[in-house]
Amino acid sequence: MDRIDQKILVELQADARLSIVELSRRVGLTKTPCAERVRRLEKAGVIRGYHAALDADAVGAGHLVVVQVLLTSTTEHDLRRFNDAVKRIPEIESCHMIAGDFDYLLKVRTRDINEYRKVMGERVSALPCVKQTHTYVVMEVVKDDHCLPVRAAG
Repeated sequence: MDRIDQKILVELQADARLSIVELSRRVGLTKTPCAERVRRLEKAGVIRGYHAALDADAVGAGHLVVVQVLLTSTTEHDLRRFNDAVKRIPEIESCHMIAGDFDYLLKVRTRDINEYRKVMGERVSALPCVKQTHTYVVMEVVKDDHCLPVRAAG
């Protein structure tokens, strides 16, 4: 990946709806080579998709909590069961396996605390091998940047 590929990625992260014509102008290429580079980056899996950024309050997901999860077992089989089950809960925005005093960190979005209580009681607590959870209510999002720093691989 060279500097032009990096520029393409930076521009598309900022605005994935850019036309190839506008993107090529911004990165200093003509249309055809720019389009070929974008296709190559997509085919290589560097560009994994294009997404719309939604307003959480407007879509009924403005209540945000972070949940620490401690499991009863961390065998490969049990981790796989937990991971598979988490992927089926739409309110879980992200799930990260953690090295430390607990096993997973979940980011959960619901309409309000009452809906969260229901999701926690019926779905999160029922995940395979859950021993203990700790919930932290987010009072203010200071930074939530979905753009990755683009650097040369290596």
